Amino acid sequence: MKIAVFVKQVPDSAAKLSVDNGTVNWGDAPLVINPWDEYAVEAALQLAEKHNGEVAAISLGDENAKEALKHALAMGAASATLVSDPALAKADAAAAARVFAAAVQKLGGVDLAIFGKQAIDSDTGLAPAMTARVLGWPALSMVAAIPSLDAGSIKVERAIEEGRQIVEGKLPAVLSIVKDFAEPRYPSFMGIRKASKAEIPVWSLGDLGISAPDSKVSWAEISAPPARDVTSEMVTGANADEIAAKLADLIIAEGVL
Repeated sequence: MKIAVFVKQVPDSAAKLSVDNGTVNWGDAPLVINPWDEYAVEAALQLAEKHNGEVAAISLGDENAKEALKHALAMGAASATLVSDPALAKADAAAAARVFAAAVQKLGGVDLAIFGKQAIDSDTGLAPAMTARVLGWPALSMVAAIPSLDAGSIKVERAIEEGRQIVEGKLPAVLSIVKDFAEPRYPSFMGIRKASKAEIPVWSLGDLGISAPDSKVSWAEISAPPARDVTSEMVTGANADEIAAKLADLIIAEGVL
């Protein structure tokens, strides 16, 4: 079984973001692998271990994205490839999906293409479904467990608001993984050493055999949300009933109810 897992390099979730002259700035905070993608890598590795497969990590971005790929290698991925081209600097989700699909086709023999639920920077969660649409494969989203997988089909358990949903599909397929699947493993010391020395090939659009896909969505303007004056008030009283009555009066006075 051959599994492609897609990872992205993003600002650390603990970074304090600001907007300077229309440009997002995260200061000295490091770039890290997208947290959701760690769950995707873990899922890919577990499936490869169980079904005698191999995991190929792929990322779209500039040279910085190689760090996310090295993280995937340190976790246990067998190979890693960076897709990078100046023409993709402002690619939207639809354009990126066409590139992801082309990368899957160039790898060849892929049974599963696995993504994290979403990226914490753009936060759209569109890539898995769009990539599946371009490939013409089933899209199985919000996957929390995989009860069965054989040569021709897969059964997954989806985490939805109402509970869990069992869905079956044919292979090859595209999956998006949620954190309920499994806690991502820590990269081993040997894995980190191996990843640090890895030569990661770079594919351009020419290598993929495609021209730059049209991007229909662009960020016309980026601005910080307006600052809000927030005040707090402690509600006290002799007992719980008195506190509850005061709180109810305040809520009504503010027009919340």
